[in-house]
Amino acid sequence: MKILLLQFKLMMMIALFFGTTSANAQKAETPNQSYDLGSSINEMTLTVGGVLVVATNDGLVGIRPTESQPVFRFNDFGKLKPEETQFVPNSPYIIVTQGVGSKFAGIAKTKRAVIDYMTGKVIFNSDTDNWNQVFTCDVVLPQNKLILSGIQKEGDKFEKTTPKVAVYDLGASKLDYSFFLDKPGRVGVAKDVSVTGTPLLLKDMLIIPTAQGLVAKSHTGEDIWTTKIKGINWMVADATEKEIYGFETTSNGKNTRIHKIGNNGAELWKDDRKVQGNISNFQILPQGLAVVSDKSDGGSSSVFSTKNESEIAFLSANSGEDLWDKAPKTKGYVQHFYVQDDGILFGIQQGGINKISFDGKTLFKKPLKTGENILVMAESPQGLIYITGEDANIVDLKTGDQVWKKPLKYKNSAAVASTFDSAKNRYLIAADDTVFAIDANSGDVSELAKVKFDEKEAANTMEMRDGNIFLSASQNLMMLGDNGDQKYHGYYKSPGKSGFMKVMGGVMAVASTGLAMAHAAKAGMNKTGYGSSNNLRNYNDYGKENQRAADMFASIGDASFNMMSQRFKATAATENAQFILTKLDDGVGLVKVNKDTGNVDKEIVLKDKKPEYQVDDLAGVLYYKANDKSIYAYDLNK
Repeated sequence: MKILLLQFKLMMMIALFFGTTSANAQKAETPNQSYDLGSSINEMTLTVGGVLVVATNDGLVGIRPTESQPVFRFNDFGKLKPEETQFVPNSPYIIVTQGVGSKFAGIAKTKRAVIDYMTGKVIFNSDTDNWNQVFTCDVVLPQNKLILSGIQKEGDKFEKTTPKVAVYDLGASKLDYSFFLDKPGRVGVAKDVSVTGTPLLLKDMLIIPTAQGLVAKSHTGEDIWTTKIKGINWMVADATEKEIYGFETTSNGKNTRIHKIGNNGAELWKDDRKVQGNISNFQILPQGLAVVSDKSDGGSSSVFSTKNESEIAFLSANSGEDLWDKAPKTKGYVQHFYVQDDGILFGIQQGGINKISFDGKTLFKKPLKTGENILVMAESPQGLIYITGEDANIVDLKTGDQVWKKPLKYKNSAAVASTFDSAKNRYLIAADDTVFAIDANSGDVSELAKVKFDEKEAANTMEMRDGNIFLSASQNLMMLGDNGDQKYHGYYKSPGKSGFMKVMGGVMAVASTGLAMAHAAKAGMNKTGYGSSNNLRNYNDYGKENQRAADMFASIGDASFNMMSQRFKATAATENAQFILTKLDDGVGLVKVNKDTGNVDKEIVLKDKKPEYQVDDLAGVLYYKANDKSIYAYDLNK
């Protein structure tokens, strides 16, 4: 009986293996859409809105797979270099720049255009709007405005050479208002009135940082006030918009000066406050101002050079004075920074977690030692869970005491994956070819399973699926039962060289969405209604990025943002399938693998040893560069 049972199990395993690699999968040689772009293709970019933007020798082309014709063609400026095309984060906008601007009229001509890739509208074009030069061009969200400065070829001879600022309504695709930065035809010594940083748009005014000082204008362009505070790079206002902080990078680039201004233009601090390094995080709190600045030695090997580390300061909003007698030591760069009710929690990239109260007292009994590269810091019912490339643990958020008896340690992994098994009330962590199970109540650790992926890959994704544990990497995927037994292992040979590590750095509590929620070039700069990134998230909320993105886009209310919101409300194509590029019998191709069964549901042969392609994980679309001038789109959902 035992022999018969073993034979039956063996037959089932063989059947399952062939089921995962069989030729019964649907093959798709004919694309659902094909696009002849009429010009050589140089680059393909999949946007957050789901439109594929293709750079050709003629310009830019936008493709939406549900439409047989491109959403737009922008050939006004001809061929564009990669650095001449800027995709504005978390928006449907592309800023195109050609030529090098000058703050002095007549030196060089610049061309700028702003394209809404969702609708295909060209909202602004410096050629058609008679701008000879555009020095700065900023999209401001969530107000959905475009603010630019430059020289416009309109008016008399003086107006044609006087710098001006214009504000456009991006949703309505029209000019709101414009104004000159200097009086046209003014007699006297020439003034440099160039814009030095990002303007700050408030409810009642627009503040422009210039080389002569800050200029405040009404929303119709009338003068409100000016100051002599020069060279501001970026600004942020408090919730009331009555107090404004301006940040000025010093000439050597190693320090930052902070100025405080009232909404009437008055300087509210007797002296500005200087901090070492460039500010990477800034938050206005009821208790004061939290500031993180990053110092760099610039590559110097001198013993007197600056240390490569972050400084954390807590300043008085009233005076700018440091409220802490002694700043916490970081000995590295701040990788995580969270504001909580009782103080500030921070994690260091080189390892270490600490918490300090708003009055400068250390809340943890001693700094917590961790491995390098803290991939996850999140709140759980048991406390703060952290996961690094070397260890994991849960600690008490009040004291820093370990909740687990000792940290889970593993060999430094290029990738670590984790999830929470609510049915068994346990954390699961995959690292060093092992799946560890940690009881949420007791903290007891056990090795649940050994995971051996081909091509020396490490699992970078883990999720619970109907009580089973799904793991995957670039070329491998595996399903384990809740007791660690292997249900299936699918391996699809990489089309390139095998035997090297192909992993995505980072920890994923569940499948990622591909949408980065924080794109700010500088922390706190023109903070929008998207919410603060300094809030410690709950570990079990890591899978809600799609809904957060949908809500974020919907809050703006514009038609293009609504289209983007609907995209993130839809079920992601990767929820039940994984798309893998591999070697097939007929050549290199993409396979769609069912996560629950391990079966290949679809094959698309690309017949190209090194195919150029993009996969939209959310919509389930494969874009393939079929030849020098053509793009094919395949629907992976069918």
